[in-house]
Amino acid sequence: MIPRWPAPRTRRTNRAGRAAAVTPAVTAAVTVTALAAVLVQPLAARAGTPPPPPSDASLAKAASRHDLTREQFYFVLPDRFANGSTANDKGGLTGSRLATGYDPTDKGFYQGGDLKGLTQRLDYIKGLGTTAIWMAPIFKNQPVQGTGSNASAGYHGYWITDFTQVDPHFGTNKDLETLVSKAHAKGMKVFFDVITNHTADVVDYEEKSYDYLSKGAFPYLTKDGEPFDDAEYAGTSEFPAVDAAAFPRKPKVTRDTKVPSWLNDPTMYHNRGDSTYAGESTAHGDFSGLDDLWTERPEVVEGMKKIYQRWVRDFGIDGFRIDTVKHVNMEFWTQWATALDAYAAEQGRDDFFMFGEVYSADTSVTAPYVTQGRLDSTLDFPFQDAARSYASQGGSAKKLASVFGDDYKYTTDKANAYEQVTFLGNHDMGRVGYFLKQDNPNASDAELLKKDRFANELMFLSRGNPVVYYGDEQGFTGSGGDKDARQTMFASRTADYLDDDRIGTDRTHAGDAYDTRAPLYQQISALAELRKANPALADGVQTERYAADGAGVYAFSRTDAKTGTEYVVAFNNAEGAKTATFATGSADMRFQGIYGTDTSLTSGSDRKITVTVPAGSSVVLKAAGGLAKPASKPTIALRAPATGATGTVEIGADVEGGQLNRVVFAAQTGNGPWKTLGSADHAPYKVTQTIGKDVPPGTALRYKAVVIDSAGRTVSATAGSATGTPT
Repeated sequence: MIPRWPAPRTRRTNRAGRAAAVTPAVTAAVTVTALAAVLVQPLAARAGTPPPPPSDASLAKAASRHDLTREQFYFVLPDRFANGSTANDKGGLTGSRLATGYDPTDKGFYQGGDLKGLTQRLDYIKGLGTTAIWMAPIFKNQPVQGTGSNASAGYHGYWITDFTQVDPHFGTNKDLETLVSKAHAKGMKVFFDVITNHTADVVDYEEKSYDYLSKGAFPYLTKDGEPFDDAEYAGTSEFPAVDAAAFPRKPKVTRDTKVPSWLNDPTMYHNRGDSTYAGESTAHGDFSGLDDLWTERPEVVEGMKKIYQRWVRDFGIDGFRIDTVKHVNMEFWTQWATALDAYAAEQGRDDFFMFGEVYSADTSVTAPYVTQGRLDSTLDFPFQDAARSYASQGGSAKKLASVFGDDYKYTTDKANAYEQVTFLGNHDMGRVGYFLKQDNPNASDAELLKKDRFANELMFLSRGNPVVYYGDEQGFTGSGGDKDARQTMFASRTADYLDDDRIGTDRTHAGDAYDTRAPLYQQISALAELRKANPALADGVQTERYAADGAGVYAFSRTDAKTGTEYVVAFNNAEGAKTATFATGSADMRFQGIYGTDTSLTSGSDRKITVTVPAGSSVVLKAAGGLAKPASKPTIALRAPATGATGTVEIGADVEGGQLNRVVFAAQTGNGPWKTLGSADHAPYKVTQTIGKDVPPGTALRYKAVVIDSAGRTVSATAGSATGTPT
């Protein structure tokens, strides 16, 4: 999420009088919760013999896929999609737009869309092949924040005051029940967009200054005036007693309006001033005034668990998209996500799925929220960045190869990269249509349409769960991110939107935009049908085959792990046709074009084929039969991290022989229990392990890996190492 609210308030001089840098000296013992044991490896050095490794058979049973790997999301802002009832346009409020938040002529205010409208248009959404609807937050919001030209409304849903009810602008809790019920009846899941990082701006400071004040210069104080570091307590069940004097400024609640009531306690917030979006302030600072929850506190963790457990229990929600994940401490996610998963399973929702917004194109930043934070997935910003580069900017195929080459970083005992949620643009950064116009300013509408189709093909045919951002199927473009990427699907009265171009049509935003004959709607629907008819294109084993060093062909195979049927998928972003020769999984196998070409090719005895892909296009070829039975049993050599391992380390395996091999990894720290690290289904076979900072140097690390080939045969190997001194 990027800021969706007015500019920061005018700041004055910071308050003086608090001691400068004080070194925290917290010595109280802390009790690590049982949940943390899922992630932080147990301390070695117990007496006795370490437990033996799991058997080959038990490891081989580890799942190769988890939860959602064949979903197709439709992401929608309810306020901007369909107006099913004008009676709730003002949310039951009276007065000017600054009181009601409603002004359909201003892109920063409510436009009138609601849950009834969304329910009435479910068939339109289903027609795209959608399997899951993801809604922007629908909880009750502060109607308006800011003053003068900085005033805008909470139409986006991210300024929550009441976490227990639907915002009246969108309807009622009963309207939500109806929407979920009817969506389920049509075979579509419903996902909530949820926030744990912040609430609406209700807490102010008596000093009326708002610059960020660091913990080093202004440490937190206990009720007894002792300095402490909240990080020392994150993930535990203990926390020092504090009052309003704990903070560098004195917080006060300006309106007692938040629900549940514990949110009206100002000591439940970090209270350090506005974030600078860098360093410590990314997790402890307010987003331009929004009250940043003190997520290191166990009371906040527990409170947020209860808030969202209620929605799982009472409304049958299928999963959560979680906002601003990287702005919350990792220990919170380990506790909260584990608890929500367990609660959903108790409610019969063992496929409950949570994916987080980690706004970064660096897989080393995004992946830890899966491996350590225990989320099922993240929004795939690294994919979005590489996809834009390749599909819109004519960038190198090597960038895509690099992103997919890091897929092993997402592997855990409960998740892998096939669950990543892929997208091309969104409500914050801007639409894919905007990027296409920005990157290709002289392109004609026909050229933009071709590139838009190409981008959709790249997203739908590669691993992950694709997201269609509402309106993209109608060629919406916009003029930027945030408000400029949030047009209404119904006829607009907003001047800025009426000026927008649309791709693939001469229509403007002056009329409704639910045309199922629109070229991009038709293409997305066709891609969905292609994936449904050929499930390997959704979650088959993805094996890279070719990546041009520059503009040109990028190719991979998607192989059905059950039948062994291989699909060759090849893209070409160059301005002319390109030819590439690369290996497949079979010798002397006929491949028939099923998308983008009707060509038939046969691999040679060396398993290679030569594919020609037209400019700016994609092709899919399907093998006439399954992979041959493996000629020999596989062999495996396990690579443990070097002695002195700390932090996040890689474990790899070299496999020879077999066919369509899968490797399952397990690890033991000291004399603790063995834990499954995850499953790798293609070379290079790798996973990661995070060694807790509390593991003493010299602790024994033991590893086991078992390879399973397509004939079900297993072979295993073990290896060992030892930890070093944490940095």
